[in-house]
Amino acid sequence: MAFFGKKDKVALDLQAISTLISDGSVLEGNLKAPAFARIDGQVNGHVAIDEGLILGERGLVTGNIISKEIVVYGIVNGDIQTDSLEIKASGKITGNIKTQNLVVENGGVYNGNLNMQQPDQ
Repeated sequence: MAFFGKKDKVALDLQAISTLISDGSVLEGNLKAPAFARIDGQVNGHVAIDEGLILGERGLVTGNIISKEIVVYGIVNGDIQTDSLEIKASGKITGNIKTQNLVVENGGVYNGNLNMQQPDQ
């Protein structure tokens, strides 16, 4: 008997990246992208990524972030709205978080208010 359901979810770290802000780059202004993005440089503005965002260890965002999934290795100074947030050991967030799922590795830093809601059934 076959079972039908959602496909197995591929980890954000393994997704094809469609937008890259490389180390040493500085973006002054808002960033909007339709799929998956990785920021290893600096963004001074709001970030809206439709599918998922990886903020690398040398990445810095000074502004609010909205995305379905976010993995933070770097620094965020701003509010985050997401379905799933993972703060790695090197990650630092200062701002308010609104999420359904949160994972913080030992060493990860978060300062702000947290609002967690269950997914809509």
